[in-house]
Amino acid sequence: MKAVFYERYGAPDVLTLQDIDKPVPKSDEVLIKVYATSVTAGDWRMRKADPFVARLFNGLFRPKRVKILGFELSGVIEEVGKNVKSFKPGDAVFAFCGYKFGGYAEYRCLPENDIIVLKPTNMTFEEAATIPLGSLTALSRLRKGNITEGKKVLIYGASGSVGTFTIQLARHFGAEITTVCSTNNLDLVKSMGAHKTVDYTKMDFTTIDDKFDLIFDAVGKMKKSGSKKLLKPDGKFISVNGQTKPTQQDLFLIKELIEAGKLTTVIDRTYNLEEIQDAHRYVEQFRKRGNVSVRVASE
Repeated sequence: MKAVFYERYGAPDVLTLQDIDKPVPKSDEVLIKVYATSVTAGDWRMRKADPFVARLFNGLFRPKRVKILGFELSGVIEEVGKNVKSFKPGDAVFAFCGYKFGGYAEYRCLPENDIIVLKPTNMTFEEAATIPLGSLTALSRLRKGNITEGKKVLIYGASGSVGTFTIQLARHFGAEITTVCSTNNLDLVKSMGAHKTVDYTKMDFTTIDDKFDLIFDAVGKMKKSGSKKLLKPDGKFISVNGQTKPTQQDLFLIKELIEAGKLTTVIDRTYNLEEIQDAHRYVEQFRKRGNVSVRVASE
């Protein structure tokens, strides 16, 4: 099978398409024929070893633990281990690989009890592959911020993957949403469900006359000190930085919201697996709206 490897840290050029052996599922695993994956900030940061802590996880001088990137994927189960009960060959699924990565390949084995769920019936494989990381990150941060109906939420960096999912999930929970983004993305965040918008190219959002129960930095660029005067006395500042520890049940909830028409994905661009270097270059520019999908196989 074909897979995208990287054996040294650096620019997108370190990513190379290689032929390797097709994996064989263990007794508790499923073998997924991957139809689509994505490029996220987590992927290019691991490739580049930025921040430095990535080296502590994956090897100080070169990648050791993870050599095939790809946080998330969608595809069809081709084979199941003898002890697998929840899935069968032919099931269309989407999955969060987490820090095991592995989505940049034609096949991926994952344990049955990992974060794998049947694909939403109203989404293509390319759409579904962009869902798990951004939506589960948004869900975990909103829960950490004790999101409830009526709370006032400010989302900084609202037009990216995590940001667009956060808007929709906050709306689902009944929050009042203010977003911060550039002029080009005002219409996008409004279409996602933002009640108010602040164009950071025209004004300093920290000067707005409002107080919030929760401020969420969806891109990891905002200083906590800059949010203090915008928070209510018992308000919380939450950043996207840090690990996400979702469950399979969380992805079930996301699937239900998608099929109910309450959650969707925004895809900026789609690349083929052979174009993975170009996809990484684009995402690393911090200009993408929503998500970037990668087509691994034809549907």
